[in-house]
Formats: sequence, C-alpha cells, structure tokens
Amino acid sequence: MALKQYRPTTPGQRQLVLIDRTGLHKGDPVKALTEGKHSQGGRNNTGRVVVRWQGGGHKQRYRIIDFKRKKFDQPARVERLEYDPNRTSFIALIKYKDGELAYILAPQRLSAGDTVVSGDKVDVKPGNAMKLAAMPVGTIVHNVEIKPGRGGQIARSAGTYAQYLGRDAGYALLRLNSGEVRRVRLECMATVGAVSNPDHMNEVISKAGRNVWKGKRPSVRGTAMNPIDHPHGGGEGRTKGGRHPVTPWGKGTKGNKTRTNKRTNKFIVRSRHGKAQG
Repeated sequence: MALKQYRPTTPGQRQLVLIDRTGLHKGDPVKALTEGKHSQGGRNNTGRVVVRWQGGGHKQRYRIIDFKRKKFDQPARVERLEYDPNRTSFIALIKYKDGELAYILAPQRLSAGDTVVSGDKVDVKPGNAMKLAAMPVGTIVHNVEIKPGRGGQIARSAGTYAQYLGRDAGYALLRLNSGEVRRVRLECMATVGAVSNPDHMNEVISKAGRNVWKGKRPSVRGTAMNPIDHPHGGGEGRTKGGRHPVTPWGKGTKGNKTRTNKRTNKFIVRSRHGKAQG
C-alpha cells in the first residue's frame, strides 16, 4: 500500500498523509468472526481511571484473529484483505476447503487469490505457518509464539518481523525489531514474512481530532499544571520543574528500569540495550 496525500482545501488536510487503502475490502467484516467491544475509557472495575488519555472515539467491533494456525495441512484461499480498526496491520480473510472462514494477520506481498497453509512441512512463502524447527535459518517471520500452543505474541504490529538467526539446544534464536536477541522453543509456531502495512509509521494525522476519533484523548504537560496536580507544576514563568522527569505519582519516566520479571532473563541472549542478560 502506498501513502496518500491531500490537497490543502481545509486546514486539517494541509499536512495530512494517510495510507491508501484502495485495495482493501470496502464492506463490513464477516459478522460470525466479530464480537462486540465495549470501550472502558481507561477505567477499571471500580470506575477509576487507571490508564489516562483514553476514551471516546468511533464505535468498533473486534475481529477474532486466528493467532494459533492449528488447522494443519489444509490449504486455505485468501478471499480478501481487510482493514482492522483494532490493530495497525491489515487482516486477511481465508477460506478452507471445508468452507470454514478465518481471519489471519496479513503479511506483506499477500494478495487475494493466494493460498496459505500451516503444517509441519510446508513451503517457505508469506502467510504459511509452521514450527520453528521446520524453518530454515535466516527466515523472516512474524506472529511468533512464546509458549507452544498459546498463539502468536511476537511481531504482530504493522511492518514488524523477527529474523531467525539459528538454533541452540532446543531453542531458536530470534532477532526482534528492537535489536533484542531472544530464545524461543523450537516447538513454537511462526508465520513466514513480515507484517503488512509497513507505511503505518509514515502517517501524518494533521490534526488532534483525528486522534480523538481513535479513542486517544489529549494529554497535558506536567509543567503546565499547578504544584498540587503534578510534581513539575508551578513556578514563575516556564520552568523545567527543577527535578528529573517523573509521573504525577513520583516515578521516574526517563531512563528508569521497568523490567521486573527476572525469571525470563534466561531467554534473552542480548538485550535491546546492547547488553547480554545473565
């Protein structure tokens, strides 16, 4: 998909750059593969806001995606590519020979009419899924499982992928987009190719209202608040707060280590920060 620019007939279109979705399906999704989605506005079960800057936005239905690809050795035809408001990548509607329909993440270079299949021994082509043990080293993959049978969790966002670097004592070594090199069991499933819509990062929304349509509410700088509302607030004129950047509750926001699950350090061969994990 290419990028689409607009003539500046309104202020909101002056800088606007969006994804050209002319090749995608223009109708509704398959209703049996969707379910209702209720917006919480960032609130938990007690009604308190636990995630700020969420709320509003257009009503959406959740598309049920097959992240597991457990229907082995049954070819499926790609019926069409669709837009999914719940994720940055596109999705593909596939139809098996027995008539079953399913949604999968659409990889790059996959189009309507193509055939995809998952199994132990299948061709290495975009959209096909297999265990890492059956893949040749050097393959570009996405939708990678962390635990066998759980479903893909790694590399699912638009344009992302992981590179299969090698094998080591029952594990596959994968280099992620962040630069991290991670061990994953060879029994885990992965899909060949990189995720579709790599131009997502080049979008220019041009106006704040476009983010509001997505359910992203405006945020206010701490330095623009009063001292009672934020540690950075107050002061005569524009000040930097007089301390290292923190959240409203005093936790550091720049450079502070947030990784607390040391139990999984053994799976990280090289950190995204360039350091080997112990």
